Amino acid sequence: MRIVLPLALAAALLAPTLAAAQTADSEPLPPRSLDLSFQEPYFGLYDRAALQRGYQVYKEVCSACHSLNRIAFHDLGAPGGPGFSEAQVKALAAAAKVPAEPNDKGETYNSSGERITRPGIPADAMPAPFANVEAARAANNGAAPPDLSVIVKAREGGANYVYSILTGFGQKPPPGFKVLAGKYYNPYFAGRNISMPPPLTDGAVTYSDGTKAAIDQEAKDVVTFLSWAAEPKMEERKQLGFEVVAFLVLLSALLYLSYRRVWRDKH
Repeated sequence: MRIVLPLALAAALLAPTLAAAQTADSEPLPPRSLDLSFQEPYFGLYDRAALQRGYQVYKEVCSACHSLNRIAFHDLGAPGGPGFSEAQVKALAAAAKVPAEPNDKGETYNSSGERITRPGIPADAMPAPFANVEAARAANNGAAPPDLSVIVKAREGGANYVYSILTGFGQKPPPGFKVLAGKYYNPYFAGRNISMPPPLTDGAVTYSDGTKAAIDQEAKDVVTFLSWAAEPKMEERKQLGFEVVAFLVLLSALLYLSYRRVWRDKH
């Protein structure tokens, strides 16, 4: 009894400390900071080469699971966008398979139960990888991959958070941390157990401009692209803001000079 009581007392005293340690181990780390051209608050612009590389990463890697519902193919050639030519936009759209309109019999599915598709056109939105949320969950162990159209705006930390998640795989969990079945350890994700497997690998894509496709480069490029997808008018907004500020400064100067002229002889 003399031995059991002190042990029980010690366990009771240590329990809150152990619980706090486990909670600390499951808290996400703060996102890593990026230094990309578009993040400059007043004059930042998108890097066109990075946007095009980022689209390639999205198309060849991310689009297998994640949709981009708010972006149409013609946006890829619009002012402020990745800068693809009209011919390139048409080719990118035509390479996609989008749900076709009902045929002359009113059918949208073929005899095999598959959705009838057609080559895309620039006006089409980028096709989703799954027909619905249920199909997405069924293909991903019950976890539906989120749409990426506004993911940068929807997550606290923005581009830094998305970049940290993409590059945060492969780290060793702290002692005693349990990685759940079917999950992956990522210290930047809430709870640190994430359903998404590591999406990027060195050489996951082959860049046409010769850029070396390391994980860090792929992550920066796709984050740049997704930042544009979330705010395609950013450059236009910043330019308008600069013009408004310049106008207000000029107007203030003119008003001051007018005031001095009108009241010059009144004092």
